[in-house]
Amino acid sequence: MKWNNRKNIMTDIDTKRRIRKLASEKNAVILAHNYTLPEIQDIADMCGDSLELSIRAADTDADIIVFCGVHFMAETAAILSPQKTVLIPRQDATCPMAEMASPDDLEKVLESRPLPVVSYVNTTAAVKALSTICCTSANVVRVVNSMPEDELQMVPDRNLSAYAAGQTEKKLHAWPGFCPVHEGLTPEMVKKAKEAHPNAVFMAHPECRPEVLDMADKVASTSGMIKYARSAENDQFIVGTETGLLYPLSRACPEKRFFPASDTLVCGDMKKTRLADVLSCLETLSGEVRVPKDVRLKALSAVKRMVDLG
Repeated sequence: MKWNNRKNIMTDIDTKRRIRKLASEKNAVILAHNYTLPEIQDIADMCGDSLELSIRAADTDADIIVFCGVHFMAETAAILSPQKTVLIPRQDATCPMAEMASPDDLEKVLESRPLPVVSYVNTTAAVKALSTICCTSANVVRVVNSMPEDELQMVPDRNLSAYAAGQTEKKLHAWPGFCPVHEGLTPEMVKKAKEAHPNAVFMAHPECRPEVLDMADKVASTSGMIKYARSAENDQFIVGTETGLLYPLSRACPEKRFFPASDTLVCGDMKKTRLADVLSCLETLSGEVRVPKDVRLKALSAVKRMVDLG
């Protein structure tokens, strides 16, 4: 082993130890989204989907939540845990899709077309506050079908809207937003991956294009993919989502093999958080995420309406 590599490994081990020590001393819970770097997932108390993490963190007695992910995720944690201090190690880690739907633009649309709004959790708190109900990639169809109205406004992912529209009789108005990572996965890429791994099952995230979902053996959220891989008899899988998910998939199913649908499926924002950022965040309690009370209460209503569906 080269000296520099050994030095880096020893530095990471020391940083991880200091992070865990500080988290214990300050009664902090560390959350890591499935797309974050492996070393970030390794030091987390909980890993998973964004809303799942926020709900689980709210049930802890922690005083501080450190959310390793992107900004809207930390906002959701603040919405559900107003009595806790919510920190994000990298304040510049944002979600391009969430930024594609502003509250001002949504208000303008609702002025001309006043409809109930189903907002994906991948939105800002201000957009959630204008929403009737929230949804996740796992429950979007159930949420849409739970609404008494026949016509709904979906925000912000056009691909998730198309996925839901194919499984409901309701009229859904799609917002033009999209996830650049999932949008970047093309049928040609999937075909190439299937040719390289002919015995593998292809799992795709609902944020992918409709023509990609048509090629999938299983459409699921990140947590849904992990659950499916655990129970499936197959031992090889092509993973149609951000490449970070391969790490928790491999940890959950070490006897199985996972291949990215494309090596290009990388979210730079989800990869921004490093060990040094988490350590600094805990040392200085910097990066606090606050949601104004009026916005929080309205957003909470939309989130709770979804959670109450069970």
